[in-house]
Amino acid sequence: MCGIVGALDLTGTRWFPTDRLRAMTGTIAHRGPDDEHIHQEPGVALGARRLSIIDLAGGRQPLSNEDGSIWVAFNGELFEYPELRAELLGRGHRLATRCDTEAWVHLYEDRGLGMFDKARGQFAVSLWDRRERTLVLGRDRVGICPLYYTEVDGWLLWASEIKALLASGLVQPEADPRGIDHLFTFFCAGTSRTFFRGIRSLPPGQFLRIRDGRIEKRVYWDLDFPDRGEELRLDDPTPLVDELQHLLQRSVERRLRGDVPVVSYISGGLDSTVVLGLATRQMGRPVPSFTISFDRAGPDERSSATEAAEALGSPLSVVTMDRARLAHAYPELIVAAEGPVLDTSCAALMRLAGEVHSQGYKVSLTGEGADEALAGYIWFKTAQTRHRIIQRIGPGLPRALFGLVLDSLGGGRSRRFPSEAFKGVRTAQQDLYELLAQVRPVLFTEQLWQGIGDVSPFDDLDLTNDRFTRWAPLNQSLYVGYKLMLAGLLMLSKGDRIAMHSSVETRYPFLDDDVIQFCSRIAPEYKLRGRTDKWLLRQVAARTLPPQIANRPKTMFQAHRGATFLGSHRPAWVDQLLSPESLRKAGYFQPEAVLREVKWHRRLPKLTPRRFIYDMGLTSVVATQLWHHLFLGGGLCELPTWTAPEFAGNRTPTQYKTRDLEPTPEAAVA
Repeated sequence: MCGIVGALDLTGTRWFPTDRLRAMTGTIAHRGPDDEHIHQEPGVALGARRLSIIDLAGGRQPLSNEDGSIWVAFNGELFEYPELRAELLGRGHRLATRCDTEAWVHLYEDRGLGMFDKARGQFAVSLWDRRERTLVLGRDRVGICPLYYTEVDGWLLWASEIKALLASGLVQPEADPRGIDHLFTFFCAGTSRTFFRGIRSLPPGQFLRIRDGRIEKRVYWDLDFPDRGEELRLDDPTPLVDELQHLLQRSVERRLRGDVPVVSYISGGLDSTVVLGLATRQMGRPVPSFTISFDRAGPDERSSATEAAEALGSPLSVVTMDRARLAHAYPELIVAAEGPVLDTSCAALMRLAGEVHSQGYKVSLTGEGADEALAGYIWFKTAQTRHRIIQRIGPGLPRALFGLVLDSLGGGRSRRFPSEAFKGVRTAQQDLYELLAQVRPVLFTEQLWQGIGDVSPFDDLDLTNDRFTRWAPLNQSLYVGYKLMLAGLLMLSKGDRIAMHSSVETRYPFLDDDVIQFCSRIAPEYKLRGRTDKWLLRQVAARTLPPQIANRPKTMFQAHRGATFLGSHRPAWVDQLLSPESLRKAGYFQPEAVLREVKWHRRLPKLTPRRFIYDMGLTSVVATQLWHHLFLGGGLCELPTWTAPEFAGNRTPTQYKTRDLEPTPEAAVA
């Protein structure tokens, strides 16, 4: 992985200032500590920071084709590059490096915009065609690698991280109220909207073509499923087990490619253990593994991870996190993620990536993506149960009971949500989204509502497949999971951003194109069978793992939220952020309502619906206030703010690091 930045003059051929470009690349030095290089010509500038993994000596970028007419800067990996390189050489192309970056210019020479059909992997790419005065910006199929862009003063700016756009000196940070509304509905911003006004995220599976000042967005890939009833079914599922095992083994083999060692995250659960087992089999020797242990800060999977690592002979490193350390890491997490983060476990994963880096590694495998492909989350099971109840007794009683739960949250029914919000369909996730959204009329200020306008967050999503209503209900929910939570939360706050913050590239075998396509074709009962999630994957695991691992139930990787920020051990800056003065200054949340709900939260039993929902809601308030303080001018608490490097000659980025200020072990367990 690397980090890319750039600028295109939409009005002519102005020269983009070198010091501004250097400030942009310098701000994302953590994405590429091994090298920095830029390319400039009238009207366009490309910059890259490199984390060298393939062709360590020869892969400097931006790079061009032989005559310098096509330039590219690339973040990510094309995992089939060895085969692609042989194919390009066979067609007469001359390649000067062994680096996969160079494939882009020659693919473009052969295929033009059809190059994305051959691009298999995880990537964000910027390509400049000098002859046609055309810029292409593209992102991988499921959104593993980020790419942001904005228009200002006649310039189109783009970067792997928003901080680089801010470092240009041309972009003033402002909050996008609709992005905040997304957080309080979907747990994250949507796949194209960010928390910053005017800054967009290029959606997965799409590219921009910019020519003559016109910006055109195109979809080159979208997840698809067979029509309901036409999915792949066999009397004997053994061939399907064989195929999934083969595809996963090949996916792992591709993701072990490179010129540096590869390690693996492991939780002890099914997904990451399967990945580690396949990697061990491919390498023919143990692969080092890394895990997190929660000390009274969430469900602790250390014993399960230890059991799995021992079964595979893997040397295991453990990072222990308690509530004090989670809270202490949170400001750095918000800077890394560039937005409010509801999921406190992301701070633990950020520290895990830091430990991988501290041991000298650059690449780690992880098990993310299996739950999206094979229905691993609990809401898929609850939706199945609800459907069976409705079939028996009709929809009236379930709807009435759900309405009573909503009413118990204290704010009345939240407006703007149709009962079937996703293209006329009620997916498995909508119940949870509606529950969280009930805090909006209670906590939001009129000022924030005015900024949101009369727009439903459901209308703001990038659900681009017109065949959506023809699929089985489970597949409809899986599609929403891929498009919204995977790209907007898991690949950002749990994936690329927090790993690359420590100069670590994470790779995802379950997000391989062939694995996704296979899982989309098979019948829903091979994914969720009764109460057994990921049924087909468990059959694969049973061939190579002990039964207690292959049959281990899904455990959500999560840390305490309210207990981290609202308990007696909370850091001083939390109370400062939630003070009436700070809440009024930011203008998003009603001070009286926040204070009232904090008091209710501390009094209510843990298992009540109100406690559960406001645990998420109040954590989102803290995270939003913290994001505002760090990026939008400070003044809400005693913490330092994030500042970009000065663009005039300063090439040293201002990093926001808290690891050296960790609480002492005594403080950590207080």
